[in-house]
Amino acid sequence: MSHDATSPADSPFRSERSARDAAPQFVLPLVVRIERSAPPARTDALETAARSVLTLLSDERALGDGEWASAVRDWQDARIRKVVRRARGSEWRRAETLPGITVTGKSAHVRVFPPVPLDGWPKDLAKLQVSGTELDDPEPPVDPDRAQPVLWMSPDLDMSAGKAMAQAGHGAQLAWWELSDEERAAWRDAGFPLSVRTADRAHWRALTDSGLPVVRDAGFTEIAPGSCTVVADHPALRQGASG
Repeated sequence: MSHDATSPADSPFRSERSARDAAPQFVLPLVVRIERSAPPARTDALETAARSVLTLLSDERALGDGEWASAVRDWQDARIRKVVRRARGSEWRRAETLPGITVTGKSAHVRVFPPVPLDGWPKDLAKLQVSGTELDDPEPPVDPDRAQPVLWMSPDLDMSAGKAMAQAGHGAQLAWWELSDEERAAWRDAGFPLSVRTADRAHWRALTDSGLPVVRDAGFTEIAPGSCTVVADHPALRQGASG
């Protein structure tokens, strides 16, 4: 499932055609482990996906002259696409042998890989399924800790877990871009604490008008182009924002 998103100004998430469309297109693969007998909770999967994106972006291999840095730069110069697929059993074990990072939540395991060309997926990832990522929360999530970052999901959109995982990753990435080096380091050193929650409608209206980073989907799958999917509510970004 490929997801692209848009934000104001000339960014990789913009839906209007731009010079980014002429660049070679890459995707960031994320694989979620979904065993038949023990699927992860939906909210934990979303949070783990968001942390996995941040973990890759901050990894020394993705920075400077690191071995993944060129692919990450090419990916960020074009459209920011994320692809979520599922694996179980031997599929998951094969995925773990490929270069990447596994991030573990309370019940979720998500492995993120360096960006790959749209048509250049490793064989063991290319054959993984996109469908079958429907997940549920056994219990309603508790209220988030507002002292920590919260990725607020739209209450008006019905997204599959795979779609929502990609959108949570987009929201985390937008917040990352907005932070100073010091704020990034503090977040990383704390282990990237964050929550993903669905806002109620009144709060959502305030959030989307607050000046905080907003993900607007390009509409390739599931939802209409320009739909606001996530607001990235990081405490360091709240100054000058309301909601």
